[in-house]
Amino acid sequence: MIKEPSWIRKYNFGFQRFEEIPQQIFDSINLKLNKNQVSKPLVTVLIAAWNEEINILKNIASLADQVTDIPFEIIVVDNNSKDNTEKTLGNLNIRTYFQEIQGCGPARQMGMEHAKGKYILLADADCVYPSCWLEEMMKQLIKPGVVCVYGRYSFIAEQGFPRWKLWALEKMKDVIAELRHIKRPYLNAFGISMGYVTDFGLKVGYIMHNTRGDDGRFCFDLMQYGKVRQVKTDKARPWTAPRTLQRDGSFSQALASRLSVETKKLFSLFTAHKPHNTKKSKNE
Repeated sequence: MIKEPSWIRKYNFGFQRFEEIPQQIFDSINLKLNKNQVSKPLVTVLIAAWNEEINILKNIASLADQVTDIPFEIIVVDNNSKDNTEKTLGNLNIRTYFQEIQGCGPARQMGMEHAKGKYILLADADCVYPSCWLEEMMKQLIKPGVVCVYGRYSFIAEQGFPRWKLWALEKMKDVIAELRHIKRPYLNAFGISMGYVTDFGLKVGYIMHNTRGDDGRFCFDLMQYGKVRQVKTDKARPWTAPRTLQRDGSFSQALASRLSVETKKLFSLFTAHKPHNTKKSKNE
């Protein structure tokens, strides 16, 4: 989508700190959480959060609005946050845990070990999710022989990162994703929108130190148990701020950096990655 969908504005609360959040916001979200969550879920939505005292509020608000008949629960693991993430979570009717080992891998491992669902969907704390997200992800995940699924995502426009440029970048990313999926689908598996069968996840486990790519490594290990599928529909895309792009500077710098990386890796995408120890290997 070139334009941002209107539903995103619903979660733009405008708060900057935990102390600014009025109790009625928590009450409104909790009413939906109490209605939609169950004690015996089929699906656990698992989120690792680090210093996300405001973003996690938007995130949970969007997940509380999921339209589905699939029974689910939400678990958030506070990954040793130094801000008021713990206080925000304490005001929401969800299961929460604290993981002092820094890194998404350790946080997701802890959440997985406490999950009640037969399936787990990973979500990112700084994203908002469309109301059909859980339903669309599960359509693929419950298919016979499928062990892992992943979706695509979009960026919310900010100064210097206009939506039309972000849309063009996303279209390029989609093309690359198609090439990756042929032999190396795990390169597309990001915790922003990813799901898997819990029992197989417990068998392979997450990397237990702080490094990028824990989600892709995890997906690679899952591939020995079944198929990896894409969720391509645009309506199921989560939306996030362009923070990962902003680390490179301007939009042009971010684009150039990504084109350089993908060009160097292009030919390797047509060969399967040999089996290796994902817990000890280095990021390429």
